[in-house]
Amino acid sequence: MQQFEGKTAVVTGAASGIGRALAERFAAARMRVVLADIEEAPLRETEEALLERGAEAIAVRTDVRARDSVEELQRRATEAFGRVHVLCNNAGVGTGGLSWEQSDDDWQWVLGVNLWGVIHGVRTFLPAMLAHGEEAHIVNTASVAGLIAGPFQGSYNVSKFGVVALSETLYYELQMAQAKVGISVLCPGFVNTRIVDSGRNRPAEFGAPGVQGNPDDPAAIAMRQMIAAGMTPADVAERVFEAVAAGRLYVLPHDDFDAAIRARVESVLERRNPGGLT
Repeated sequence: MQQFEGKTAVVTGAASGIGRALAERFAAARMRVVLADIEEAPLRETEEALLERGAEAIAVRTDVRARDSVEELQRRATEAFGRVHVLCNNAGVGTGGLSWEQSDDDWQWVLGVNLWGVIHGVRTFLPAMLAHGEEAHIVNTASVAGLIAGPFQGSYNVSKFGVVALSETLYYELQMAQAKVGISVLCPGFVNTRIVDSGRNRPAEFGAPGVQGNPDDPAAIAMRQMIAAGMTPADVAERVFEAVAAGRLYVLPHDDFDAAIRARVESVLERRNPGGLT
């Protein structure tokens, strides 16, 4: 995708972190931006910040787990700005613990946001992108956890592997259809966001958050420290923007995970068990 000015971008999870940075980067390219998030106050603050910078932007509170909520997002985006050209399925949450000890609620919440949110976004927005026939692009936020699986994040890993698989499938399908719609899958490592505190947005129907919802838990403390030292969301957003412009599928901002990814692939090809954690 080469032309950005005057086009429309929709970003989920736009109230903070990578999502907000993506919205800011697209606005800097003079795109019109539709901000979607479940967290009302930060969403409105992000909208106000972009409007103060002279951007064209609207905020739409959205629960990506629900197809009808994503359909309302699409309706509002079209009503405000017409055709959508960039869709960032970015909303994400996480929880921790042993895979067999994570509750049904943990699994349903994480898969609902991280995987079904992407599925709903693709199924709702892609048909209209194909119909308008202009250059367009979809960015699905996965994680390096969608390429290598470590312990204590079973539901998160499953959701992110699913996002990678869906994105790769779409790449081939869009090529076969000779569509003008590109696809990227973002697989970052540690980024300085509030992902560890995503339990703040956990619906009451799923009960209390797990390990990562306890700020005093050693695992949560260690994770916060690694995330705080991570890449800035703005740097990740720049990598994404470059990938959209280049039509590149894989967006891996952190090269320090390359060795682990390579080791996993080699283990698969050599039909041997993975090595120990390093």
